[in-house]
This record gives sequence, structure tokens and C-alpha cells, in this order.
Amino acid sequence: MIIDGTNKPAGAADKDPLLVGLGQRVKLLRARRGIPRRVLAEAADVSERHLANLESGIGNVSVLVLQQVAQALGCSLAELLGDETTSSPEWLMIRKLLQGRSQTDLHTAHRALADIFLEGSNAGQRNERIAFIGLRGAGKSTLGQMVAARLNRPFIELRAEITRLAGCGPMEIQALYGSNAYRRYERQALEETLQNHKSCVIATAGGIVSEPGTLDILLRHCLTIWLQAEPEDHMDRVIAQGDAQALHKSGRREAIDDLRLILESRAAFYAKADFSYNTSGKTLEEAFAGLMSAIAAHQPMIVA
Repeated sequence: MIIDGTNKPAGAADKDPLLVGLGQRVKLLRARRGIPRRVLAEAADVSERHLANLESGIGNVSVLVLQQVAQALGCSLAELLGDETTSSPEWLMIRKLLQGRSQTDLHTAHRALADIFLEGSNAGQRNERIAFIGLRGAGKSTLGQMVAARLNRPFIELRAEITRLAGCGPMEIQALYGSNAYRRYERQALEETLQNHKSCVIATAGGIVSEPGTLDILLRHCLTIWLQAEPEDHMDRVIAQGDAQALHKSGRREAIDDLRLILESRAAFYAKADFSYNTSGKTLEEAFAGLMSAIAAHQPMIVA
């Protein structure tokens, strides 16, 4: 039985709303970055059980532990607590200006700020590059290669570019240097790809949306397509690729539940793509034909 700071049993009925919200925030940030709980616990120098309690909203947690978790996640303590917009008068004024606005208004504001602070490219240049985003197993690599061949454009697997830059694979990068280092290599790989290829098709890793700055670059320089699939299809395809580690040690159901959580944490970012296409329930040939039709409907000049 877990006892909290008040010496009362911590059950579902008496969970503190603040602790529950904090736990959900930690879990979503961890899922968005694709970091297993065990890895985050090691990076934060806390026990995996203590981290599990934090994510579950039970027990109490010190500010120092929260700071360690925030550092391991590569975010500020304010962001971990859910509010990073209190650091300056400018942040507060911007937040007040945007508070209560519709999603359409927020999108307009974001594009205006991006035009001010980010190097952009025109619509014609964007259409010369197609980038696929989405969870692993959606078909980014397989369909990406087929689209590249049809359009006679180079196909770029961003994970391969990351490996080339780092001298080791993504798993080794994260194990040796941490997820933040991996995200830096990922951004560098994307920037070099955009610099070296005026026309190409790019397959990104599922977690590229974890770093908003990298996602901004992708959206501004590429026609971006979110490839979707049902969680069960994601799992079956990854296993078919020979990755038995995709199965959760507690079973298939837990692994699919993890996928759903990752998708939940990233869905709003994936939705920033120009459009989405669902590959579930289709043969490879049907998925490819449907995808090409969707690209043609969105940008006829690409397949003309």
C-alpha cells in the first residue's frame, strides 16, 4: 500500500487533482518524446517505481525530483507544470492576446510569427519536397519510396541521415547521449537534407514532432502528409519488420495501449500536416493508389 505525505492510503478516490494533472503532463511529455519510463527514470536519477507513482498521480513528490525529471525530458520546470508563459512580461502579454482565441486564429498567429522569425519558402518550393510523418508502421518508408519512384525524385530516409551524421544508430545515440542529443541530430539531418535536395521525398521518424522547432522547419519547406493507421496495424507492421521488441513485456494489449498514448500525445502535432491519409484496411497497391490520388487532389501540379 502506498502512503502519501499525510499518512493516508493513496487510492483512486482520494487522488489530488493537482498530482493527477501533473502525472498526466509527465506521461504525455514522455510519450511525445518517445522515452520509455525506465530510460527516463535512469536519466532523472529516480527509481522507476517513484516515476510510475508520479505519473499515476499518487504519493507526493519533491520539487527537486520534478526538476530532475524536467531536465531529463529536456524541458523547463514551468513547462512540466503546464505553464511556460510566465517568464517575462512579453510572454504574459502574448498569452493574454491569444487567450480564448479559436484554433483558426491561433493558426493565423502562428504563421504570422513564423513569417517574422523563420526563413520561409514559397508554395512552389514546398511542393518540390514531400515529407511523411506519423507513427512507425504507418507506411512512411514503403510508400515514400514508391511515391519517390513514381515522381522520379530522390528518397531520403531521415533515420539513415541521422545515423550517418552521428556515426551510430538512433537507439545507440539515445543510449549514449540521451534523447535531446538525438533531437539535435534529427534537426541537423533535416536541415542538411533541405539544403542538399531541392526536390525529394522524405520519410521522417515518428517522434520528429516532439521538437516544435524541427516540425516548423518541416512544415515550412515540405508538403507534409500524416500517414495514419489503426494501432493494431502499426503493431503488426512493426513486428512484421522483425522488431520483436515492439511487444510490451506485459503483452500485446499493453503495447497497443502504449501506442494509443503516444498517438494521443502527438496527434495535435501530426495534425499540422497539409493533409492526412489512412493506410489501414488497404493492400499496399490500394494504399499507394489512394495516396497518389490524395496528393493529386491536394496539389495537382505535383503529379501532372
